[in-house]
Amino acid sequence: MAPVAGVAGPRGRRSARRVGGAGAVGILPRMRLSQLFFTSLRDDPADAEMPSHRLLVRAGYVRQIGSGLYSLLPLGYRVTRRVEKVIREELDAIGGQEMEMPVVHPADLWKESGRWFDVGPEMVRFKDRAGRDMVIAMTHEEVVAFHLRDIVRSYRQLPMIVYHFQTKFRDEPRARGGLIRVREFVMKDSYSLDRDEAGLDASYWAHHLAYERIFERLGLEAIAVSSDVGMMGGSLAHEFMVLNPAGEDELVICESCGYAANRQIAPTVAPDPEPEELLPIEDVETPDTTTIEALARFLGVPTSRTAKAAFFVTGDSRFVVAIVRGDYDVNETKLVNAIEATGGLRPAQLEEITSRGMQAGYGSPIGARDAVVVVDALAARSPNLVAGANRPGFHLRNVNVPRDYTPDVITDIANVREGDACPQCGTPVVLRNGIEVGNIFKLGTKYTVALDATFLDEAGERRPVIMGSYGIGLGRNVACIVEAHHDDKGIVWPAEVAPYPAHLVVIGADREPQVTEVAERLYAAARAAGPGREVLYDDRPESPGVKFTDAELLGMPTILTVSPRSLQAGGVEVRDRATGERSVRSVDEVEAVLTGRVLG
Repeated sequence: MAPVAGVAGPRGRRSARRVGGAGAVGILPRMRLSQLFFTSLRDDPADAEMPSHRLLVRAGYVRQIGSGLYSLLPLGYRVTRRVEKVIREELDAIGGQEMEMPVVHPADLWKESGRWFDVGPEMVRFKDRAGRDMVIAMTHEEVVAFHLRDIVRSYRQLPMIVYHFQTKFRDEPRARGGLIRVREFVMKDSYSLDRDEAGLDASYWAHHLAYERIFERLGLEAIAVSSDVGMMGGSLAHEFMVLNPAGEDELVICESCGYAANRQIAPTVAPDPEPEELLPIEDVETPDTTTIEALARFLGVPTSRTAKAAFFVTGDSRFVVAIVRGDYDVNETKLVNAIEATGGLRPAQLEEITSRGMQAGYGSPIGARDAVVVVDALAARSPNLVAGANRPGFHLRNVNVPRDYTPDVITDIANVREGDACPQCGTPVVLRNGIEVGNIFKLGTKYTVALDATFLDEAGERRPVIMGSYGIGLGRNVACIVEAHHDDKGIVWPAEVAPYPAHLVVIGADREPQVTEVAERLYAAARAAGPGREVLYDDRPESPGVKFTDAELLGMPTILTVSPRSLQAGGVEVRDRATGERSVRSVDEVEAVLTGRVLG
């Protein structure tokens, strides 16, 4: 291969000059498909579960190197930077100050906040060469609070908003859906810093509005739903969700009043059962009825007349029996919150159940020992239920709370069902699946008290800074954009995030030299117009079928075709990727649009 202009041989290296031609070093080659670090695939990846996963891999935007680990190839990186630009602009508009914090943290910070002990194996812990405990960041609340200790001293410095884009790693037990659920990803974290709750409230809703603008600009129809604070802590949280049948989150939505919440926290609203006389408890033989459905069929009763038992062990080693009515399921998030279960829950093992006097498939709290008993409020109000007898093949009729056993906690721990009443207006709710694209949390003083991040107020008294935390995952948003904007031919990028505004396709250059001249003219003019004006130029010696297939797969908003036929018709064929609408425009007009001299 001939040496590139401006580059000396192997023994006398010097910097390359930016020169013209397909082999030039610099900006030029990366916009030519013949030089792009990219290849498209004709077949779907075998493990693709969702359109975004299938199309981003096929179109050469991403490549997987391991479970939940993806490289962003140049086109994928370019889209991600476009998403980042939208987010940055909207955060700057509400007063955000961009910074950057490390990926690796001293574990001492996480021990001060307590999350070193609370977070499970999804957080990667390791020791450095000096034997010090370290953490690969999942989020950055501790680091912000650490910096607050020596930066913010007076109320006059508040309020503030800081943010950064940074790599995160969470050792997810099951990566799925391409970029939807990964282990390493880039996230935008922003943090509001306020003097008081009123300031936090203003910062929280400013972020809420900024998120609405961000997702609208990204082409996503995101809805805000109330959510669990989870490991973040605090007093209030919302998730921004994009409805998608493949989403892992279940949402409770009222189409009448607009109520929306993650099913994890949505309150269960059900009518009180009709009052009944409490009947005497009695044994009943129930062979081969280890499920609620089998039990109800055998006894000829509705599932609402039964009590369902579920057994768990908490991260702090407590054994838990959870009881809901048979027509409902246990909501583990509500249960964790009800008993403040450090380290979450895991299903109990068979021997753990039997060692406490209970029987899997025929279990109940009656006669149980060494267990925390939590009963759903609706089950506690329901009289004369059928419950397990803790003997194989037997149940008990007419079990009542608190006559027959005394719970440690009675509260709402049931999953809302479709058709249950809306907690705001009483209209039946619907259940929909969604993908989380952003979240906002009112943290309060959870981290600033733990890490002693205080300021002096107007009276000279020391007070903890009030924090909020706000996240958006870039890769997941890219995937959700593809989920919302694709057809059977490929991706259809919205103009705001497209890697290039146009895809320039050359056909028949070998037959007509003018085709190449026109294409090179348009390409050079667009590149000279500056960032955001460049076009992706398919100068490869491929067949028209391959080029058009790739152009539709890659999904730029506009496809420009220069061919002998288009020149004969008067110029360049312009095709709108989303609508398929075609027209032929003069070369001068297309050049003017590409360079911004006129509106398209």
